[in-house]
Amino acid sequence: MKKFLSFMLVATLMLVLAACGGDGEEASGSGDGEGSGETITWKMGHLSNENHQWHKTAEKFAELVNEKTNGQLEIEIYPNEQLGSETEVLNGIEAGTVDMTISGETMQNWAPEAALMAVPYAFNGQEHLQTVVEGEIGEEIETSVKENVGVTPLYYHIRAPRNLTSNKPIKSPEDLEGFKMRVPNVPLFMDTWEAAGARPQVMDFSEVFTGLQQGVIDGQENPVDLIQSASFYEVQDYVNVTEHVYSWIYVVVGSEQFNSLNEDMQKAVKEAAAEAQKYGLELYETETEEIKQDLKDKGMEFVEVDQKAFAEAMKPAVEKSLTEEQLKLYQKIVEAGK
Repeated sequence: MKKFLSFMLVATLMLVLAACGGDGEEASGSGDGEGSGETITWKMGHLSNENHQWHKTAEKFAELVNEKTNGQLEIEIYPNEQLGSETEVLNGIEAGTVDMTISGETMQNWAPEAALMAVPYAFNGQEHLQTVVEGEIGEEIETSVKENVGVTPLYYHIRAPRNLTSNKPIKSPEDLEGFKMRVPNVPLFMDTWEAAGARPQVMDFSEVFTGLQQGVIDGQENPVDLIQSASFYEVQDYVNVTEHVYSWIYVVVGSEQFNSLNEDMQKAVKEAAAEAQKYGLELYETETEEIKQDLKDKGMEFVEVDQKAFAEAMKPAVEKSLTEEQLKLYQKIVEAGK
């Protein structure tokens, strides 16, 4: 009897202790969002390198998100197309293997309105661009991206105007005869450069340097920051100041991933994005002129071109390539700059 009573007493104490321990675990691990003790990790892949302002801003954003969510949301950043090309990463977001990327006009392959983010000679400068992206037209494009691509724009980067690089000066469309050049996977770019007289071809950004080095292509077009960060100055002599595209690019997250967060965490991500937006703009404004000078110091010559001639050569292809709905949006953009 004594042994039985001792056993029952021990068993009762064990049950009480277990119950107390269970209550403690529930208190520290219950709830949605802050206080749940769970860590969510988002993977972000993009094309620029570690020295580029997009990557620096992404690091700042990740730091802010971690801080504002008390470490519950972490963002791992993979530059240099480590997770694949822009299109591959967008497909990865849809498949759930990646969570974030930096993307712009490439999204037109899903959302036709995204083509208007980078239409040759649609914008007349930075002020015009910001008026559009932060106004009703920008909202319309964002909505289309959310509905058709399945990603949510968090913040945007202004891009320095795109310029054409080469190993011979190109001052007018006549100089493009037989010129083999790389363009991103954007049908509108293919059409407009063909109309201007070049021989464009689609190529992943990570392959461009080798393509230039081996003579597979004669040139490419990109903003000065990417020309610098990709070391194109090692294989190209001239920056032809076509300034054919003023554009912006979004930092996006899969809508499913974003919507799975509770309200507090969504708010924290949005606050971090707003701060990162400001940080990125400051980097853009201070670094762009420095980058131009650095390219000159590295031996690249900036060539003034007949921009009006390029615009006139490309305009028919722009209008022909755009659908009726895209053309209406294009005309709104042009009107906003007058």
